[in-house]
Amino acid sequence: MGLMIYMMVMDSQHKEHGGSMPVDQNILPGLSILNLAFFLLCTPVQFLGGRYFYIQAYRSLRHGVANMDVLIVLATTIAYVYSFIVLIVAMIEGAKQSPLTFFDTPPMLFVFIALGRWLEHVAKSKTSEALAKLMSLQATDATIVSMGRDNTIIREEQVSVELVQRGDVVKVAPGGKFPVDGKVIAGTSMADESLITGEPMPVIKKPGSCVIAGSINAHGALLVEATHVGAETTLSQIVKLVEEAQTSKAPIQQLADRLSSYFVPFIVVISVLTVVAWLIIGFLDFDVVAKYFPGYEQNISRTEVIVRFAFQASITVLSIACPCSLGLATPTAVMVGTGVGAQNGILIKGGEPLEMAHKVGAVMFDKTGTITNGVPQVTRVLVLWDRARLPLRKVLAVVGTAEASSEHPLGMAVAKHCKEELGTETLGSCHDFQAVPGCGISCKVSNIEDLLQNSPKTQETNTPAAKQTPLLVTLQGATTDESSLVADTDSGSDSPSYSVLIGNRQWMLRNGLEVTTDVDDAMSSHETKGQTAILVAIDGVLCAMLAVADTVKPESALAVHTLSSMGIEVFMITGDNRRTARAIATQVGIRKVFAEVLPSHKVAKVQELQERGLKVAMVGDGVNDSPALAHADLGIAIGTGTDVAIEAADIVLIRNDLLDVVASIELSKKTVQRIRINFVFALIYNLLGIPIAAGVFMPVGLVLQPWMGSAAMAASSVSVVLSSLLLRLYKKTSVEEYESRAQSHKLSLSPSQVSTHVGMENHRCSPLSFRRSFDRHRRSHSGSGPSFMKSNSSHTSTTQHSTIGRSIV
Repeated sequence: MGLMIYMMVMDSQHKEHGGSMPVDQNILPGLSILNLAFFLLCTPVQFLGGRYFYIQAYRSLRHGVANMDVLIVLATTIAYVYSFIVLIVAMIEGAKQSPLTFFDTPPMLFVFIALGRWLEHVAKSKTSEALAKLMSLQATDATIVSMGRDNTIIREEQVSVELVQRGDVVKVAPGGKFPVDGKVIAGTSMADESLITGEPMPVIKKPGSCVIAGSINAHGALLVEATHVGAETTLSQIVKLVEEAQTSKAPIQQLADRLSSYFVPFIVVISVLTVVAWLIIGFLDFDVVAKYFPGYEQNISRTEVIVRFAFQASITVLSIACPCSLGLATPTAVMVGTGVGAQNGILIKGGEPLEMAHKVGAVMFDKTGTITNGVPQVTRVLVLWDRARLPLRKVLAVVGTAEASSEHPLGMAVAKHCKEELGTETLGSCHDFQAVPGCGISCKVSNIEDLLQNSPKTQETNTPAAKQTPLLVTLQGATTDESSLVADTDSGSDSPSYSVLIGNRQWMLRNGLEVTTDVDDAMSSHETKGQTAILVAIDGVLCAMLAVADTVKPESALAVHTLSSMGIEVFMITGDNRRTARAIATQVGIRKVFAEVLPSHKVAKVQELQERGLKVAMVGDGVNDSPALAHADLGIAIGTGTDVAIEAADIVLIRNDLLDVVASIELSKKTVQRIRINFVFALIYNLLGIPIAAGVFMPVGLVLQPWMGSAAMAASSVSVVLSSLLLRLYKKTSVEEYESRAQSHKLSLSPSQVSTHVGMENHRCSPLSFRRSFDRHRRSHSGSGPSFMKSNSSHTSTTQHSTIGRSIV
């Protein structure tokens, strides 16, 4: 860049002398100091710095295509060769003045074009790291067991996972990863399958249940018969889908190349016609050449003067028509657009997402962690005062102490809520803790009286002001007494022990407790909203019900409404159960939902929408979303999501705000509009400048000297850059403005307005379906080059989530 600036300054001084150098600055006849400096500086740039462009131009011409590289090489080569020849001729002739040269042109063009291309590619990298992280989720070893006739284990052998064959029986210890896809033949446990389903709730595994490679076994040893191994596993198929998609992105520079494919031959033809026309005119009427080519050497022949003049006009055409501005039109806008996006919390990976986002006709949202917060939270606590007259704070202290020993996500959510309500980080003592998968927990709790008396919120409650305004709780299916909400701090200082049961209906019934109709109705009311209802029994008395749910983000409904008002179809696709999916959809206003789907079915759903002619955007945050993120026309990842999802996506929402999906589309529209304006600037400049450079308007006194062509070329590049910089004026629409637009509209829906689809049940446990979907994807795109991946949703899951049965681990 410093070389280019130096040469431009020197060249401007050179051209102040009308295209030749003063006599006193010549070191040899016809050779000035500046021309010598230009030659020495330009030559390595031309042949070393420009080597890449020469190679690309050669490859392009071999395929019968004239792209921008051809025009760049043509212009720089002609400028260099012409300058070298006229300089040698001037030295041979012993000219008193050094001739005008174009040695400054090649470095300028190479630097501007290379910089523009580098800026476009700088954000595209590291996809291989994401795939490496994904593969690291796979187990490396497996324990193969030999079974006797009575299903007893005869022998165990530790082997590499690559040696496991279909039909082998594998033992998975508590806390270990499942090395293969398979079916449980013995044992009961819980498995964390968030890798595949994206849901935070562990899934019960018992004989006959399917397991997925890479998911984590919780607390019980399992014997699993391998059904899919190696490259056939679900995890391997996800990797293949992401790899296939990430090789199919087309550079946005294609538009410029298409224009250049017509522009290059056109400019070459005009340049040749200029030479021929002025040769003819010069030989027919030399006075015309003499009039418009003043200062030529009087001691050379007329033929040489005519040839020089004709060649100078031709070089002026090539110089002014050089695609510098055309090459900068896209990269500069992309650079500014991505910078503006980053300032607004939107990480855009290059120009293709910017070009694509404004074309999106459908947006598919994952549920957990995208529309919702992705973390279970206690949404309601109902105290059954008519059954057990325990203060609310004592109930919270007992429940929190019991759940503090749990590793289950729901248990941890309950414990966290109790600590926050009690205003303490330390709870009582828990012993005899037992967890029963699919049911609940039982334990004994003690040492909570001191906790209630010493907690900050208890002290606040005991103040006179607090006693005058007790907390009010609305209970369904039970009565309440306001006094129950105030901790009983006057009880004795002894520390009684409480027998605690926490779990679902079946757990209470198994322990001899009756779940009455009013309590069951209260639970069902929450479960129909996609929440998990948990019962609490203390000392054999059913005394409370807690509702736990993954809550919706506050901006989700507004984002969905704004997208719909822009004419974009909005879908929700999730691995969660149908009831929960419908409940969330009603809250945010999504009319079409696909529930209980696997990654392969998400990809198939994206393909289905693309076959309808829609450009599809997928918004997700988990590993299970990565194939759909990569396959979608536009993949948008939540910044708090997994590394694999972030790497597979085209756009990352750093601030975890769904309204940034809308902002991404708005910024795309602004950027594409600016790119088009840049192209108009570049093309109009060429269409006006070329006839002037060719001498068409010389008869009316409009003459363009070569140095004017270079200046005009620089001016066109500057105008394109300045045009791109106007994108910095973009301001993201505020939340208040979005809310004002949606004031007269209802953001939520009734359940009858939501269409919920559940996919193919027989594909729930079969990773083979994942592979078949992948193979169909490959066949559908064979012969047309790699394509990006999309998401489908018609698949059914037989997994019963914790809205029906809950286990505390």
